[in-house]
Amino acid sequence: MLNDLFKKFSKDVAVDLGTSNTLIYVRERGIVVREASIVAINNRNDQILAVGEEAQKMVGKNPPHITISKPLVDGIISDFEVTEKMLKYFIDRLYRESFGLSPRPRVVIGVPLDVTEVEKKAVEDVVISAGAREVYLVENVIATAIGARMPIQDPSGNMIVDLGGGLTEIAVISLSGIVAWKSLRVAGNKLNQDIIQYARTEFNLLIGERLAEEVKIQASRIGENGEDAELRLRGRDLVSGLPKEVLISVSHVQLALQRSISAILDGIKSTLEITPPELVADIYQRGIVLAGGGALLAGLDKIISQVTKIPVRVIEDPLTCAVRGMGLILEDDNLLKEVAIPSSTKEEKNSR
Repeated sequence: MLNDLFKKFSKDVAVDLGTSNTLIYVRERGIVVREASIVAINNRNDQILAVGEEAQKMVGKNPPHITISKPLVDGIISDFEVTEKMLKYFIDRLYRESFGLSPRPRVVIGVPLDVTEVEKKAVEDVVISAGAREVYLVENVIATAIGARMPIQDPSGNMIVDLGGGLTEIAVISLSGIVAWKSLRVAGNKLNQDIIQYARTEFNLLIGERLAEEVKIQASRIGENGEDAELRLRGRDLVSGLPKEVLISVSHVQLALQRSISAILDGIKSTLEITPPELVADIYQRGIVLAGGGALLAGLDKIISQVTKIPVRVIEDPLTCAVRGMGLILEDDNLLKEVAIPSSTKEEKNSR
């Protein structure tokens, strides 16, 4: 009875805890937090200076006593303490803004496909420590597919490619379960590193991560119009040690990303190879759905379609697709029971 009362008054929360960005959805309010997964810490007093976009502005510009921490690597928590502080900061901010005296929330949070029991427990512990009453884990690709309004409960093949910051997850879903999947460590951050490496190799120019990200985004926007316009790269000349600027074209960026894009294409093809033929027939008819920030790369859908001979579409607002799906799961208790993966704490109790 008390639990029903909590459900009635608590503002339940869905969290997309990504390598690059953290998005938070609050029941009946929609997406209320959309921040970078970065924390700036002052080492002199161990205090948090900034979280999210404010910390993002400090990347590459911080003095030695300020550490810029990215607590998630490849979709997995690498720094428990910093992740807890970051989530607590976001949840406390929500409470200050509007929750008032309402009970602590139930939280639905996404995890990668290849998550281990230890990693599952780490996620649950972090969310409970940050102020949640209950935690439900769902696979990110399932949440993304629900957010994309794919009919995953039907006995038919639904293929989704979720290109995040640290992971690219490829999955074939049927009857609310994952039939075939691949998880690749080739995603948005790796594409940024490809651009940094290309500038170093081709132009003896050292550039930072933020500039590489900006160049990737600019190239995508320009490439959508079929143009091959020039982009500016500014950094340090590795020969003279002095500031230097070079002009590159969109085709240079495409060349820099070629190897990583090929790895993603190979992952899609190998997933199709292990998919039952009945589901492949459905996918051929329905097509492949692209989601995540990497889906915004200009021309990626066309390249995948050419290689696989299957129609490909980019979901509307691919960056928020996963958290919108988790929001839909929050609103439907039956769906939550169907797609939530077993809690590590419950499994521990059952094994005793």
